[in-house]
Amino acid sequence: MDPGFLSVVGWQFVTASGAFLCGTLIQGLVALTNPTYMPERWHGTLLLWAVIFVAVIVNTVLSNLLPKLECLILIIHVLGFFAVLIPLVYMAPHGDAASVFTVFVNQGGWPTTGLSFMVGLTGNVYAFLEISNAAVNVPRSILTSVMLNGILGLAMLIAVLFCLGDIEQIAETNTGYPFMEIFRNATQSAGGAAAMASIVVTLAICATIAVLASSSRMTWSFARDRGLPFSRYLGKVEPRSQIPLVAIVVTVIISILLSLINIGSVTAFNQIVSLTINSLYGSYFIVAALLLLRRLDGSISPAPSSYEPDARKQKVIDQDNSSDRGGGGGSDIVVNLTWGPFRVPGALGVLLAADQADDAAEYEL
Repeated sequence: MDPGFLSVVGWQFVTASGAFLCGTLIQGLVALTNPTYMPERWHGTLLLWAVIFVAVIVNTVLSNLLPKLECLILIIHVLGFFAVLIPLVYMAPHGDAASVFTVFVNQGGWPTTGLSFMVGLTGNVYAFLEISNAAVNVPRSILTSVMLNGILGLAMLIAVLFCLGDIEQIAETNTGYPFMEIFRNATQSAGGAAAMASIVVTLAICATIAVLASSSRMTWSFARDRGLPFSRYLGKVEPRSQIPLVAIVVTVIISILLSLINIGSVTAFNQIVSLTINSLYGSYFIVAALLLLRRLDGSISPAPSSYEPDARKQKVIDQDNSSDRGGGGGSDIVVNLTWGPFRVPGALGVLLAADQADDAAEYEL
């Protein structure tokens, strides 16, 4: 199966699952502050729709402010880290280092503890469009994101493990999310725990806004290359705002339809959205395998001294794609597979899979 199609399918499920997570997080906040609240599945679905509505408004009406909003999200992300970490570490009772680093608990129903540990090592996903000098800026963005979030995530993980408390007690929380119970145990206050959890919920909603932008543009990009049904419509860009409005609408409709499954069964919904992992990792595997093959057979050129597009173009005339690309004659396909600025050489690079190849494929119609 085409990795592009798998990636598009995966991103559609990411949108639905991200909005569902936000909806249930909001339900957890309500349960945290109101012990008499009885959560219902349809409550989560309605909250999912509300989150999707906010994401649609930002991606359409406020689309011009999206880059500035994402910068603001980064600031909230970093400041929110300290706003949660400091009261958690200061106010919560602490466990001992032995229980944190030597005790492993498998309560997810996995056959082995090792498998349970590995399941949590999900990778990052990225969608990069509309970026200048992508050969340099995209690898920098990925590495910066991994380094920043890796440091913050590891620090928060260690802090939470030291402040974990009674595992059985936090697992039975009425909020549905153990981290909220950890916050409540640390602050001894539902209001304080709600304030800390609100930061997490806010960031989750902001992430859903970004995911909708990515998934709709992924759909639009693949439709532009005639890779999807009804590509003629999905590949359109709204002339005034220059956004893929049709792709956004289709993505929203798919998320809403998927959310209806949750009303009947949360298990069925979770099973379906688990296709996210299968689809995305399937697309990653195909691309990574092909890049590994090209690396081993020496087809990837050395990194050029300049990353200007004109310095690394290699034109190949392909008459077979003229009808697919909408041209009457031939279409020039500019293809050049070169190493990006970040590369681990030799066998070590193959083992670590730490290389980044820059596929400079552009189409000139």
